[in-house]
Amino acid sequence: MYDPTVARLTYRALLGRRRALILGALPLLLLVIAVAVRALAGADDQTSADVLGGFALATMVPIIGVIAGTGAIGPEIDDGSVVYLLSKPIKRPTIIFTKLIVAIAVTMVFSAVPTLLAGLILNGNGQQVAVAYTIAALVASIAYAALFLLLGTVSRHAVVFGLVYALVWEALFGSLVPGARTLSVQQWSLAVAQKVADGNLVTSDVGLPTATVLLAAVTVLATWYAGQKLRSLTLAGEE
Repeated sequence: MYDPTVARLTYRALLGRRRALILGALPLLLLVIAVAVRALAGADDQTSADVLGGFALATMVPIIGVIAGTGAIGPEIDDGSVVYLLSKPIKRPTIIFTKLIVAIAVTMVFSAVPTLLAGLILNGNGQQVAVAYTIAALVASIAYAALFLLLGTVSRHAVVFGLVYALVWEALFGSLVPGARTLSVQQWSLAVAQKVADGNLVTSDVGLPTATVLLAAVTVLATWYAGQKLRSLTLAGEE
């Protein structure tokens, strides 16, 4: 189910100079914010939770997910090079699964690692805030990568639609509209993190059992449907 050649090509595409600079911009900004907040406000648990929840999880993680998820396959479809890949004797589910693993790995590295570092800078992991939000970032990375990988297979404007989802639905509606929070990857990941953090600094509007089922369902269904779309692209290329 995992093809090293496909993985190598995907890593090369995602971590090229230009895309790597884009991927690294938000984590760097988060660390700068963390240093500035710590210097100005000192070590405060609530402030740490606000920064990690409001910027890291609500903005940085989904945007990195957009870049990694859509970038894992979208450019190949746009420029037609995916036909060359599909002409190789590699099963279509293997291609999708391999690209998903790469997208998840890249999203985790560029989101969860800086989230942990920022949390340690902000309050030294007081009340387990840094670890809790790091776990939330790890969990969210899986679902975001699957969702945006699917988006990359169904639309030539995947990045635009992905950013609209990340910035409008997750960051705006997910924070302001109670009903929208239930259908938010951010809230699902917070439900997992809530079990780790001490006190009430990390909360979610979704219960842990529901969040776990939704995270698994979205990841599996998005991956499966991406495979189906890739199969239809194969047929179109062969025709």
